Amino acid sequence: MWKVVYVASGWNEAERLKEHLAANGLLVMLRACGCDGDKLAKNVELMVPESEVTEAHSILMQLMGTVRA
Repeated sequence: MWKVVYVASGWNEAERLKEHLAANGLLVMLRACGCDGDKLAKNVELMVPESEVTEAHSILMQLMGTVRA
């Protein structure tokens, strides 16, 4: 089952974060919020398999400077 780990503000941010997660070996799926696949969506969900949620969250927090590794 896929779980949302972050909601990005646009496709550019979502794609950038997806690349970071994928570089760390995680599967990532993007989904527009509120519309079906619209590339102009203002919010985009980053989703990972349920078993990878903790790792994805840790990576995202490091990227955003919330946690210092």
